[in-house]
Amino acid sequence: MSTTHYKLPLLLGRVMQGYEMEHCDLETSISKNIELIILTRFGEQRSDPTFGCEIWDVDFELIVSPNIWEEKLRQSLLRSVTAHEHRLTKIEVGVTIRDMERTNFFKKFKEMKKRVDIRIDAVIVKTGEPFKFHTNMFLSPMSID
Repeated sequence: MSTTHYKLPLLLGRVMQGYEMEHCDLETSISKNIELIILTRFGEQRSDPTFGCEIWDVDFELIVSPNIWEEKLRQSLLRSVTAHEHRLTKIEVGVTIRDMERTNFFKKFKEMKKRVDIRIDAVIVKTGEPFKFHTNMFLSPMSID
């Protein structure tokens, strides 16, 4: 039995114009769902307030200990991915945070940003193949003149 995986974002306007919805492979579908989990704040999805992760709640917290912050986010992502991505098993999540200085070329000043690296290793239930996901994002826009 084959399953169709739809490419995100869903372009419903194109469907209304008579086009087919775009498809993607299983790994891409899982990756896009994980990205959606990461980018969604708890409560933002009305049909399921548990969908999302805590990154938006801890973004502006004063980080006393990066290790505590990393573990808090790691646990949140592990719970959310386990609950909302049933196509994966044996899920392991790694989170690393570090300060990075970036130069804003348009405004001619330096910015201090928190860079969060997220790694997820798992096994795809349907195929038994390993699945790897990695992304990073910048948080906390602090600027330096």
